[in-house]
Amino acid sequence: MTRYLKLSAMAVALVGAGFALNGCETNDTLGRSQFLLVDDAALEQSALTAWQEQLKTAKISKDPVLNKRIQTVGARIAAASGLGATGWEYVLFQDDQPNAFVIPGKKVGINTGLFKVVMTDDQLAAVIGHETAHVLGKHAAERASQQMATQGVLGAAAGVTKGNVQKAISSYGGLGAQLGLLLPYSRKHESEADRIGVDLMAKAGYRPSAAVEVWQNMMAQNSGAPPEFMSTHPSDKTRIKDLQDYIAAKGYK
Repeated sequence: MTRYLKLSAMAVALVGAGFALNGCETNDTLGRSQFLLVDDAALEQSALTAWQEQLKTAKISKDPVLNKRIQTVGARIAAASGLGATGWEYVLFQDDQPNAFVIPGKKVGINTGLFKVVMTDDQLAAVIGHETAHVLGKHAAERASQQMATQGVLGAAAGVTKGNVQKAISSYGGLGAQLGLLLPYSRKHESEADRIGVDLMAKAGYRPSAAVEVWQNMMAQNSGAPPEFMSTHPSDKTRIKDLQDYIAAKGYK
C-alpha cells in the first residue's frame, strides 16, 4: 500500500528546503546539479511493470530488417554511453506515430512510424542517442522528483515513487503516450538530450549532422508542426538551429 504524508504549506516548504540541501547532486554529463528525491533504480520496478503491460497489450512488429537495424544501432550507442552494452532492451511497436521513448531499466520502445522520418542508420542513431541521453542525464528521476516536490508528496521513497509513477501512467494514457518517461520531459531536458545524443553519435561512429536531418524530415512530414508526442520539445526551427550550432561548435560533421 502506498502511503502519503500530507503536510501544511509551511511544512512542505521547510521539508522541501531540506531536500534541496540533501537531494542535490552534480551530474558531470550535464555539467549541472540536479534535485533528486529518487533515482532511476527506485523507478525501475514500477516502470518494468508498465513495460510488461505494454508488451502484452501493444502490437509488436517482427519486421526482420527494422529490428536488426534497431538492435545494431542500439548496441553501438549503448556501448558509447558508458552505461554498459548489456541489459538494454529495444522493442519495435507496430504504430504509425513517429515515436520513440525510453524508461528506467534500459527499456527502449520505437514505433514503426518513426521510419517515415528516419531513413538512414545515422538518423536512427540520432533518435536512439537522444533516448539514451535521457538515461545519462537522469532525466526520469529528476522529472519525477520535480513532480513529487510540486505536489508536496513526501514519504517513503519506494512508496511515493510507485504511487507517482503509476499515477503518471494513468494520467497520460499509457507508457507510450509521452516521449522518454511516464511524465513529460521539460524543454530543458529535451535540449540536453539532443546535445548529449549528438556526442554519443559521434563516439559511436555515426554522423552527428544526421540529427538535423531527422528534424528536417519531421518538419516536412508534419507540414512544420511538431507531432503531438513532441509537444514539450523546442520548436522544430529552434531545435534545428540549436543542433546546427552545437555540431559546428564541437567540430562535428
